[in-house]
Amino acid sequence: MSEKWKAADIPSMAGKRVLITGANSGIGYHAALKLARKGAQVMLACRDRQRGEAALGRLNADSPSAHTELVVLDLASLTSVRSFAEKELAQRRPLHILINNAGVMTPPKRLETQDGFELQFGTNVLGHFALTALLMPALEQAAVESADRPRIVTIASIAHKRGKLNFDDLQSTKSYRPMRAYEQSKLADLMFAFELNRRLHVAHSRVMSVAAHPGVAKTNLFLVGDYPSFEKTARNFVGHAIGILLNTDAEGALPTLYAAIAPGAEDGGYYGPQGFQEMRGHEVGPAKVAPQAHDTVAAARLWQICEDLTGIKFL
Repeated sequence: MSEKWKAADIPSMAGKRVLITGANSGIGYHAALKLARKGAQVMLACRDRQRGEAALGRLNADSPSAHTELVVLDLASLTSVRSFAEKELAQRRPLHILINNAGVMTPPKRLETQDGFELQFGTNVLGHFALTALLMPALEQAAVESADRPRIVTIASIAHKRGKLNFDDLQSTKSYRPMRAYEQSKLADLMFAFELNRRLHVAHSRVMSVAAHPGVAKTNLFLVGDYPSFEKTARNFVGHAIGILLNTDAEGALPTLYAAIAPGAEDGGYYGPQGFQEMRGHEVGPAKVAPQAHDTVAAARLWQICEDLTGIKFL
């Protein structure tokens, strides 16, 4: 693996179809932009059509010849996920890269998805679990038709290191603490990526499962939410400071792109920036994994719960 791998190292992506959730801003947008510049057919999956169209406009202004499209997808709604997947599979086209990037971070009050799940767990974990499961036929089609192995990239966080799966209260109904719920969801995302890798291996699939994290990057996760005015001001200041001192959202996208494209990325790998405490840096390499993320018994239990809650059997 080249520790100095750069976005410029991305080869031609002509003919490759890519789906990125949460692609209207931040890391998702910059990953979409860089892949589109290399000729990929990029689907920007966004919850809000207006914001998605604005992002698509910015991307096409940068790269007028880009092959991009907006798809409206709300990961906080299993109905929306199923509807999108049904339309996508009906086209009978391969999907070469799926980037599970969208996320919700620390809403001050406990909120629920349309299906009644705690918003962070429901969106960050269950929404992506369902999407990945339902799109597997398109990924397997790409595995058959392409020499390159299709990849599923799940975005975790250094916050997973403080995370703990509370199986007695995964939905935070007994007690809700914003950061604790976020840490749990990011730990679950990483465990999902690892468990998915194990199951794909058992199934002898050519599809790869890889995880990444952006370090600490300036993204809309710091700004979106129903916060008091003084807290919004503070979060805006923190976001600007992060962009200056740690990573911009463009820099934060590099580990995602590495996981999605680089030849050195391995099955079941987890990649992030190599700067101070993995919070910043222009070099990408293997990220540190907290011991609880390697708990295979807990991962299998989480997988079963995800199947039960979404109603989707998967591998």
